[in-house]
Amino acid sequence: MNTPMVEANMRARAFLIGALMFTVAFSGCFQKDDTSLPPSEEPPIPTTFVTGPDGLSVDEELLPLNFTFSDVGEDGAEPSIGVTSSGCMFFIAFEKVMRSCDYGESWEDSSGPMCAFQTNDPWGWVDPVTDRIFNVQMQGLETSWICWSDDDGESWVGNAHDSGTTPINDHIKLATGPWTSSGYGIAGQISQTFYDQAVYYCYNKLAGIFCFTSFDGGATFDTGGLIFGLATTNGGLHGAITSAPDGTVYVTPRVQTPSVIVSHDNGLSWSDRTMGEDVGTPNPRKNSEVATDTESNAYHFWTGADEGIYMSRSTDSGDSWEQTSIRVSPSAIISSVFPQVDAGDPGRIAVTYLGSQNSSELNQSDLDGNPWDGNAHYATANVSYYLYVTYSLNALDENPVFHTYRVSDDPVQVGSICLNSGDCRDIGGSNRNLLDFNDLHIDIDGRVYIGFADGCTGECATGNNSQPEDSRSRRGSVYYLSSGPSLYEEIGDLEPLL
Repeated sequence: MNTPMVEANMRARAFLIGALMFTVAFSGCFQKDDTSLPPSEEPPIPTTFVTGPDGLSVDEELLPLNFTFSDVGEDGAEPSIGVTSSGCMFFIAFEKVMRSCDYGESWEDSSGPMCAFQTNDPWGWVDPVTDRIFNVQMQGLETSWICWSDDDGESWVGNAHDSGTTPINDHIKLATGPWTSSGYGIAGQISQTFYDQAVYYCYNKLAGIFCFTSFDGGATFDTGGLIFGLATTNGGLHGAITSAPDGTVYVTPRVQTPSVIVSHDNGLSWSDRTMGEDVGTPNPRKNSEVATDTESNAYHFWTGADEGIYMSRSTDSGDSWEQTSIRVSPSAIISSVFPQVDAGDPGRIAVTYLGSQNSSELNQSDLDGNPWDGNAHYATANVSYYLYVTYSLNALDENPVFHTYRVSDDPVQVGSICLNSGDCRDIGGSNRNLLDFNDLHIDIDGRVYIGFADGCTGECATGNNSQPEDSRSRRGSVYYLSSGPSLYEEIGDLEPLL
């Protein structure tokens, strides 16, 4: 039998053991945990978006778009791209016309001795009606050499075009379009003495924008001159020429308020139209672009003051435009440049651009010590730009839906992109390596082709900490739609080419 003293000792011992067990069980609550938790991973940056006219997400199913990449094998800043009805791709940049007739598996130089000139400002165009391929080369400041081929680049002919005593500054452009029933087309002899298509050639001089019309397929340009609406602060710098099925011609001047210059009579007369004053454009800036669909509706695209891609529409052949802009790029893309666009049937459009989602960098200072606002010209060193494509199949609707893919797996440029040729950065080499534009066009099936210069290749593309000085390439590159909806509704979904 236990005595009271023994019982008391046993009770005390049991209490002590229980207290110790309680302390051990809850020791994590009272002591510092020396076990280090693994760092939390940041959520991956999204690469696809479905957005409305304000750039914000909408509850719609993403279009299935798949793209195939092709390395052209040559440097190719400021590229032009086009596809003939035979399926041959033409990538024109610097002094070479690169051709691929096997869907980008291989490329060859098809320039020929007639058109192989050293130039700093080339331009290429494939006429979607006649398949005539144009290669325009600027020689010096007063003469351009315009070459063309009617046999998929097997042979070329060409003539010089003398701009006169006032020098050409920059931005030589050429395009084709149908003859109209007014202006230069009213002679009633189009089918007898005129080439099937009107050929337009524009460039800027110190005085402004000059545009000419050729009646003989681009052999001569004797009609034209200074066009109306040239009042810019950039000496007449302008973007590409676009012609609609009804013959309306569009040229985009580089101005602060989004504008287009329009001709309804094959370049005999011109008028200017403004739009999108609600968002304006940044400064420095590059040119905007117009696309027209099969019913001659027009879509004007530009980089807005908040660095997003915006659109205004015209359904009356460019006579009037929406003054309230539609945001095409997702709001998550906070910096964008080089919008290029094409259209198929009404409302079916595709636009490509370089963009950045480095939103955390908006609080950083640019190279001048000012807070960065998303302008690519002043981007900080750790901002990365990728190639994006935005599709819409209902771009004429009141509330269009936009489907955006980040197409490139690695950056196209690290750091800033020069948007003003007179004020570029020199960080391990000038950041003007990409020059002024990329290009996008569709073929006869409504398949999208994108030509661009890749500024981040090799170790820059594969490295984990690439810097702007690593991103000074200008590799000619192509993406094309391998499968997905055609921009021509009747064709439906496109199948892979290979």
